[in-house]
This record gives sequence, structure tokens and C-alpha cells, in this order.
Amino acid sequence: MRGIIDGLDSPVPVLLLLPGVLQEDEFLGRWLEAFDASLAPVFVVLDNLDAYVRPETAPPDFLAWLAGWVEARLDDAWPIEQSRQVVAGAAGLLRRAGTVGGIRDAMSLSAGPGARVEVVDTGGTTYSAEPRAALPGSSAAEVSVAVTVQGGDPAELQRRLERAARQFVPAHVRCVIAVSVDSS
Repeated sequence: MRGIIDGLDSPVPVLLLLPGVLQEDEFLGRWLEAFDASLAPVFVVLDNLDAYVRPETAPPDFLAWLAGWVEARLDDAWPIEQSRQVVAGAAGLLRRAGTVGGIRDAMSLSAGPGARVEVVDTGGTTYSAEPRAALPGSSAAEVSVAVTVQGGDPAELQRRLERAARQFVPAHVRCVIAVSVDSS
């Protein structure tokens, strides 16, 4: 995390905030330099706060903190760029949770770059022109997700996708996930 940085000057030295009579005291000046060294990193963070709260520019240790703001769970196995994409897209995904498009995008982010994701949903509405006629389709609510990736550990990917499914697929809907590795 952030801490004392050697050679970093405080933009607002504490000594200069005191009345002129106290600024001339040599002991007080040296004593307040310790406060300046402690406060300088705080000023640097506050002056650059917008860079800290943007997933594209946030330091890696702040990225996990930002992920908590948007209920995104990062995986330590992900490269930093994939983690940044997940955090940046999480707010929009939360608005679309439970929809086919939201599920597809969540699975794509979890699977990583280059993955092909197909989502099939049995949901929807239908009608029959005849009263009491059998309705077409399946009455069971189910989402099928097929993911194809280039290399990697299928078991690890399955675990990540199941975690994403728990967050984005409605609880009453069964989710079947199939992972395949394209070795070509």
C-alpha cells in the first residue's frame, strides 16, 4: 500500500501553516518534517484520486478495492489487464444480470480474451391459438453456456464460470456450463 516515500516533498509543509514566529524555531521545524514525510503520500494520492478510482489506471493493489464497489470478484490467476476489464465492465453487467446478453458478457469476461461463448436460454413467452393446447418448448428454466478457449486449464475455467453464473444467472434457473479447449 501507500507509505513514506524517500525524497517526496510535501506540497503543503506543515511548518508554513504556522505563524511566522513559530516558523523560526529550528527544533519545531525539524520535528514537523516528520509530519511532512508522513503526509506527502496522502497529498499525492488525493491529488491523483481520479487515477486511483478508474480501473484502467488504478494501481493493482487498489483494483481489488474497486472491485468490491461493483461486486466484482477477481481471480488471482487473471492477468492485470483482464482484472481491469472485469472491474470496468462490472457496473454495466450488474444492470444486465439475468439477461442472456448480461450472462454472455459475464462469461466472456470470466473466460478471458479470445474465448468463444454461446448462451442458450429456454426462457421466453409463447402462446397457443387454441385454448388448453400444449405449449411449445420446455417448461424448465435453464441456461446452457458453451465456452471454447485456446489452451488453459479447463477445470480452473469451469470453476470461474460457475462462480460468474452464481452471480449473473437467476437463482431459480438451472445453468449448464460446458468448457472445451481448442487445441488448433
